[in-house]
Amino acid sequence: MTEPDRRAVSNPLRPRRLRQSPAVRRLVAQTRLHPAELVLPVFVREGIDEPQPIEAMPGVVQHTLDSLVAEAHRCVEAGLGGIMLFGVPASKDAIGSGADADDGILNVALRAVVDAVGDSLVVMADLCLDEFTDHGHCGVLDAQGRVDNDATLDRYASMALAQARTGAHVLGLSGMMDGQVAFVREALDSASFTDTILLAYAAKYTSALYGPFREAVQSSLVGDRATYQQDPANTTEALREIELDLAEGADIIMVKPAQTHLDIIALAAEMSPVPVAAYQISGEYSQIKAAAERGWIDGDRAVLESLLHIRRAGAQIILTYSALDVAGQL
Repeated sequence: MTEPDRRAVSNPLRPRRLRQSPAVRRLVAQTRLHPAELVLPVFVREGIDEPQPIEAMPGVVQHTLDSLVAEAHRCVEAGLGGIMLFGVPASKDAIGSGADADDGILNVALRAVVDAVGDSLVVMADLCLDEFTDHGHCGVLDAQGRVDNDATLDRYASMALAQARTGAHVLGLSGMMDGQVAFVREALDSASFTDTILLAYAAKYTSALYGPFREAVQSSLVGDRATYQQDPANTTEALREIELDLAEGADIIMVKPAQTHLDIIALAAEMSPVPVAAYQISGEYSQIKAAAERGWIDGDRAVLESLLHIRRAGAQIILTYSALDVAGQL
């Protein structure tokens, strides 16, 4: 008795049919990336004459005002959804005075970018004090050296009004202070800035992967931010934070870091009636870059794959330092 010819056996259950060519795979893909979903975070530094490379973030620089505006134009040409600005001031103090000063580097930069591309690109401002304080924390400190939540809210409101006056479209509340969304929303509405969008960093976890960012903003932080950023061990806490920010009037909520919290992104997408954003942070970016530079991985492919994972988890908006490069690939 001869063995049956397996090639002749009829088997209708062949999922590989839908993976047989790039054209077929493209046709049936459930998740897609588009440049309009990507936001480029950028750094602008006071007192420099030319862009300064950031050693821990290959390909990323601290911009001058002129190079920042040029970068914003590139974002428009690439079809990106937005640009997020972070300021690097020449001097700092205990309350982060430069954060709400009209001539502070971040507010000057926001005005320049809004004037240049404001009709074609969503201009976002980082609303946090850590870049501007000499102690590096995201708020002001009390007499015992602890972050004073309620005193910090007053500073956030002042910072929000300064950023709204620049014409920034979106303010990114990243400090993780309790009640920050409601407090800032009330301050903006009372000053007739009712159209200013609030992006709440609703689930921002403490992480070792922020290291390269701290070089980028020349952070003065000693210690960590574990008393106000979330514990990576906890899920329920994140959902509670999201619910609170939604109740306080957040227009967009964000999960950060993205790659290490895909489960939180998915849960946020299930519960949120507003768009969900995710931030692929500096350490996530630099890990891929470092491995690619050593020839261990295909960097371009790895970046696309990582962003597709974030998108598949449910994020509608992705902040990534790879936004321009990825837009070119897409």
